[in-house]
Amino acid sequence: MAGVLADLYKSAWWMLLLRGIFLVLFGILFATWPGVAVFTFIIFFGAFALVHGLVAVIGSIANRAGNEDWWLVMLEGVVSILLGIIVFVWPGRTGLVLAYFIAAWAIIMGILRIYGAIKLRKEIDGEWLLILGGIISLLFGIFVFARPLAGALAIAWIIGVYAIVLGLLGILLAFRVKSWQKKMEASQ
Repeated sequence: MAGVLADLYKSAWWMLLLRGIFLVLFGILFATWPGVAVFTFIIFFGAFALVHGLVAVIGSIANRAGNEDWWLVMLEGVVSILLGIIVFVWPGRTGLVLAYFIAAWAIIMGILRIYGAIKLRKEIDGEWLLILGGIISLLFGIFVFARPLAGALAIAWIIGVYAIVLGLLGILLAFRVKSWQKKMEASQ
């Protein structure tokens, strides 16, 4: 996985940056307007899951040659795409079902990010940002599973804060990867 992640991040640091910016904007929207209709949230979250999944699938396919763990990035992408499809197929389902979908997704993404960061620790500096993002995803998912009936307003606010923090970490990671890429190019 380290090889495919390193290759993907080196060539697509700007995708990490865009994803981070999107998450921050997404988070601001829901943290500042927690009363936004759940349907709007479903559309935004479904779109994010689909885009995230497509980027992961495309990146894993493009960088699978010689990388034995490419399938882990593919798995992350497929899980995100499936969640995005489920969200769009059942837009009227809110509350508990959506909370469980989001919690499961956050836990799976957290585990995959932590595993990926551990594999990457010998190749790049700043893998702690990926670990921290994974831990935040895990904690968020566990919290939502523990309190699914906290209410749509509370969950929207929590999701907003979560997205802002995860987005900021993604932006930091993007710039670290860009710096790492420049160092690698300069040394060649």
